[in-house]
Amino acid sequence: MKVAIMQPYFFPYIGYFSLIKHTDRFILFDPVQYIRHGWIDRNRVLKQNEGWLYIQVPLINKNRNSLIKDLLIDNNQNWKEKIIAQLQIYKKKKAPNFFKVMDLVKTIFSKEYTNIVELNKIIIQTLCAYLGIKADILIFSGMNLEIDEVKAPDEWALNICKALGNVDEYWNPPGGQSFFNKDKYDTSGIKLYFQSVHLSQYNQNDQIFESGLSILDVLMFNSVEQIHNMLDDYELL
Repeated sequence: MKVAIMQPYFFPYIGYFSLIKHTDRFILFDPVQYIRHGWIDRNRVLKQNEGWLYIQVPLINKNRNSLIKDLLIDNNQNWKEKIIAQLQIYKKKKAPNFFKVMDLVKTIFSKEYTNIVELNKIIIQTLCAYLGIKADILIFSGMNLEIDEVKAPDEWALNICKALGNVDEYWNPPGGQSFFNKDKYDTSGIKLYFQSVHLSQYNQNDQIFESGLSILDVLMFNSVEQIHNMLDDYELL
């Protein structure tokens, strides 16, 4: 079994979905400290002229001591309406899939959410279904999985894989190469791979291409078939 473990991101970029597509089980890792200016509660989309802006979910209790699993959404703010308004720029840019994607967003936003992890899980599951990706997505804090004591940052994934059992491969984005020790994984009979996704350019109906935006941007301008070509364009390191 191939496993990947990532923090629960808000409308994450296409590389996140490539990792989901090419592994058998995907775990949303939420018992860790929330870091400001990350991707848990925000992401980037195009703005009116050149460049990008953030779409964001307001949180009640975000601070340096908050764990991701405990983050609550501030539903006293009209954040859903604000995001829907921000995405109207794609209509002005004549994105071919604007109405399809907005229907997806409105379907997600039609439900009520109290915490960011559950919202992000529903976002990821909904978009995987739209793309035809069969995904086994779990939230770590809800798994009741007993793991060995973690003594180094790279042992979270290792000990989770060992506790799951029947894990042959662990996949991680390339950013983890600096602190993962492959020898630990080899000793446990688990192959460690780093998936490097090639971020292809596509037509955004703008003069300057903005790379690495939210999956929403990719969905607006590309067919499902085109997106799968992007999801499959990677190498393992």
